[in-house]
Amino acid sequence: MAFNITGFQGQLALGGARPNLFQVTINNPVDLASTVKTSFMVQAAQIPEATLGQATVNYFGRQVKLAGNRTFPDWTVTIMNDEDFQIRDGMERWSNAINGLQSNLRSPALATTVQYKQSATVTQFSKTGAPIRTYNFVGIFPITVASIALDWGTNDTVETFDVTFAYDYWQAGEGVVGQVTNALFG
Repeated sequence: MAFNITGFQGQLALGGARPNLFQVTINNPVDLASTVKTSFMVQAAQIPEATLGQATVNYFGRQVKLAGNRTFPDWTVTIMNDEDFQIRDGMERWSNAINGLQSNLRSPALATTVQYKQSATVTQFSKTGAPIRTYNFVGIFPITVASIALDWGTNDTVETFDVTFAYDYWQAGEGVVGQVTNALFG
């Protein structure tokens, strides 16, 4: 194939999606106020991954590969920490309610999976500010609230910490922020 800049520009007609035009919403069942604040404080996230496994069957010395089950790897976000520690505290309390730090027991308020598993949304925006792709996480809960690095030699940065979530699956769609419309996966 010969080099063709006009053809390339024609295929990238909208100028390419930008990785910094996104918003994350994570519903926290123990701290509704941090749910609102999270939309502003998530500094980094990913559009989620899904892996289709494979089953291998041997036949006369040959491997035949068949589609297997889908898995959804854990999802990690990086959150900026404000001096009120509101989001950090909310994530710690959510995790502690699922399995108490000292008691090793679940909080009665989050006794069932319906109560502790929540939803989250990642929305990708266009350069004009319109939502162009939405990913809804179903059955999400925190499995790791990571450490915050402290350092006397660091002056001009805001603290961040990672939270890793397990979830059941995600749905992708176009359209309204926080909703899946025209879902591509069901």
